[in-house]
Amino acid sequence: MKKSSPFIEQIRIELRTRHYSLRTEKTYLYWIRSFIHFHQKRHPDSLANAEIERFLNYLATHRQVSPATQNQALCALIFMYRYVIKRDIQGLSYGFAKRPRNIPTVLAPQEVADILANLTGKYWLITAMLYGCGFRIHEALTLRIKDIDLLQHSIFIFRGKGRKDRYTLLPKSLVNDLQQQIARVKHIHQQDIAEGYGMTSVPPALKRKYSSVLMDLSWQYLFPSSTRCKHPYDGYICRHHLHGTAYAKQLRKAVRASGITKRVTAHTFRHSFATNLLQTGSDIRTVQELLGHADLRTTEVYTHVIGNRRAGTASPIDTLM
Repeated sequence: MKKSSPFIEQIRIELRTRHYSLRTEKTYLYWIRSFIHFHQKRHPDSLANAEIERFLNYLATHRQVSPATQNQALCALIFMYRYVIKRDIQGLSYGFAKRPRNIPTVLAPQEVADILANLTGKYWLITAMLYGCGFRIHEALTLRIKDIDLLQHSIFIFRGKGRKDRYTLLPKSLVNDLQQQIARVKHIHQQDIAEGYGMTSVPPALKRKYSSVLMDLSWQYLFPSSTRCKHPYDGYICRHHLHGTAYAKQLRKAVRASGITKRVTAHTFRHSFATNLLQTGSDIRTVQELLGHADLRTTEVYTHVIGNRRAGTASPIDTLM
């Protein structure tokens, strides 16, 4: 494996010191490397606002990246200059791109049922939980057995988006399926222990704090990976959770098989969860709490989906026909 430059390693250390996620680390390093290569490998310390603006304009005009991707690249560069080069970027004539606010795509209950009919095993259960609990896909995949309370019918979400903890409901109809999945995880875990392994993957800070319990069944992921791997930070052999791309592949197959023409992603089930709750009379603040939204205005987008502002309005063609 090609060794990174001392400067890139310095950025990596700064990201880990500030407890950025591994996904953010990879993304930031990608954009910083792209910035350096764009300017013929000149050191960023010798570059200023003009070079930053030229790179961002290149992303927008030549690579035609989305507003979200533009903002991501800008965040990476601001981080590098502020925390590694120790220089705040001021007077930049390139601000954060305004992201269009789209009304989310939602699925009708029958459409969800059609997709579920084309899934099996853990992929069926993950989808059912996305729709039944309102998870983001990363929240579902990183659930541990200890987070599931089958008696109180609740699920604890540790460090969701924005590093916020919350509880959400556990559908009674999924209790038996969850018990069966936990039994499968127990079997895999016992095999790992028998082969001299059995540790689950955790962030470095948690490993130091909870090292004595990382081989307990309760700390294992509810949806473990099919293979063991080397921990990216600490180097020990562990079993990580199922990767999001593995789920996305199965979901695409199920959507095609169901004949649904809408664009469906894992997040579509979260949108459908919120919309269905509001349609059936749930209080919007309850929905906000279950989704983990900090701002009620984020939750209010679902009132547009169900048509609250045009309720009772008949189309002229309906009157004519």
